[in-house]
Amino acid sequence: MSIVVTGATGALGRLVVDELLATVPADRITAVVRDKEKAADLAARGVELRIADYSEPATVDGAFRAGDRVLLISGSEVGRRIAQHAAVVEAAKAAGVAQLAYTGVLGGPDADFDLAAEHKATEQLILDSGLPYTFLRNGWYTENYTGNLGPVLEHGTVVGSAGDGRIASATRADYAAAAAAVLTGEGHLGAAYELSGDAAWSLAEYAAELSRQTGRTITYTEVPAETHLGILTGAGVPEPFARILVDVDRAIGRGLLARTTGELARLAGRPTTPLADTVAAALATA
Repeated sequence: MSIVVTGATGALGRLVVDELLATVPADRITAVVRDKEKAADLAARGVELRIADYSEPATVDGAFRAGDRVLLISGSEVGRRIAQHAAVVEAAKAAGVAQLAYTGVLGGPDADFDLAAEHKATEQLILDSGLPYTFLRNGWYTENYTGNLGPVLEHGTVVGSAGDGRIASATRADYAAAAAAVLTGEGHLGAAYELSGDAAWSLAEYAAELSRQTGRTITYTEVPAETHLGILTGAGVPEPFARILVDVDRAIGRGLLARTTGELARLAGRPTTPLADTVAAALATA
């Protein structure tokens, strides 16, 4: 039996593997990756590699073994994920895995924004498969904001259309710690965890934190949704994805990403990373 992490060279996948290596022998960990070269460092640490691509079902067919505990990290290609995830679910069922954990979205079936649709469909695929499952319904990543500070620092403003909505975000490392705990622990089968940060913040508060740490005046500029869309597309974001991001801001405005359940901290075994800490880390490398 292996603990298998799909998408293991991605931003979240690598952190999950790091968490697992802290407590599990490397020869019990398997990384499913598309590019063997990108995973050379994992192989050097003793992690088994299995090569598979969500978009090529034939490659996924041999990715799992009976009794494996598998983490399906959702794909990054919005609009293609249902078919990609279906290939993984079918392969996991054919192999007879002992657990299929999936990184979905906070709110699960109650999340009514566009980005949630593929996650909800994937959860239903897993339920229909009859596989032993664990749903990790991840909230927003703080790095979605701090990961690209250049334009904010250049223009002195955070632009959005979320109003006074609040975001109970956490770092990828926080979510990775929870995923590792679920993959290595007991009592998680059939569970659906609503995962979010310990504290929620608004975009105005985010701008204020940037101001405090940089010593500059950083404002939050609230714009209408269509204006926001034009700003994103003007910055090079493809229009279909820009519309999804604007729709997420609408969801934030409705309070759908503000829930502070405490489940993430409980699974991770520590408080979630404060916004101020993530901002400081991002500024140190900006």
